[in-house]
Amino acid sequence: MSLTIYGIAASRAVRPLWAATELGLHFAHVPLRYQEGATRAPDFLALNPNGHIPVLIDERPEGQVVLWESMACTLYLARYYGRADGVDISPATPQEDAQALRWSFWTVTELEKDALTVLMHRRVMPEAQRKGDLADAAEKRLKQPLAVLESELLAQQARGCDWLAGPRFTVADLCVASVLAWALPARALLAQHPVGSAWLERCLARPAQQAMRALARKG
Repeated sequence: MSLTIYGIAASRAVRPLWAATELGLHFAHVPLRYQEGATRAPDFLALNPNGHIPVLIDERPEGQVVLWESMACTLYLARYYGRADGVDISPATPQEDAQALRWSFWTVTELEKDALTVLMHRRVMPEAQRKGDLADAAEKRLKQPLAVLESELLAQQARGCDWLAGPRFTVADLCVASVLAWALPARALLAQHPVGSAWLERCLARPAQQAMRALARKG
């Protein structure tokens, strides 16, 4: 079997790249840069007709698996390449699997759009093109999901757990942290949620995530 992940680390492709690194997998990385139009090339559109990264290709004995959508790629890696032993990031029980599914879908629907708006209009875009009012509105909308996350993490702490799915870092934490990290420029907002902020810092301090940051800077 062999794995290939298409996409640069400074994109949604960081999610499966981070997961593969956490799992210690050997994989080929194709740092396809969407900014240069590479995702509109016919050969790439044959893999993902949406023209987006990431794309994951898994060459298996029973046939090739081609997968797109970053959360799907990440959960796939955890499910088929993790050990489910209660040690690595893969869910080891139905409860942990449910948490991973719930929080990854929640992240896409409740966090991603506004977190990306904050990132773009507070940090990434040239200053002359930033629109502070859009970032302000996004931060206001983020208060509600951040309160939900804060409440969940507090409940987990009461159960003796520091992570979303249980007593260890799992793919559930990875999926949420990979998106919430986009909201880091909203420092005042994050400071209002100290448990969530501390949790995010622990996620981002992991060696595999630090490797992704270095990869993003290099790319």
